[in-house]
Amino acid sequence: MSSISVGIREFRARLAEYLLESDQPIAVTRHGSTIGYFIPARADLDRASLKEAAAHMDALLHREGCTEKDLDEVTRDFRAWRKKRQK
Repeated sequence: MSSISVGIREFRARLAEYLLESDQPIAVTRHGSTIGYFIPARADLDRASLKEAAAHMDALLHREGCTEKDLDEVTRDFRAWRKKRQK
């Protein structure tokens, strides 16, 4: 399963299309750096397909050099941003 790479503006502009029609993972980039991945889920996917998608996401994160510590930091930053935004 290969992924495609799109900029964040294009991803936002074509969000409905990606959500409804995409059948492959999408690496979302900002200024050329990957900032996230969208892995589409379909109602007809089985457990094996979801496990394959999770393994693919792990491989993409590993390829980008993300560690568990990095992911924890991103989670903390996101929660702080959300908390600040809610105020």
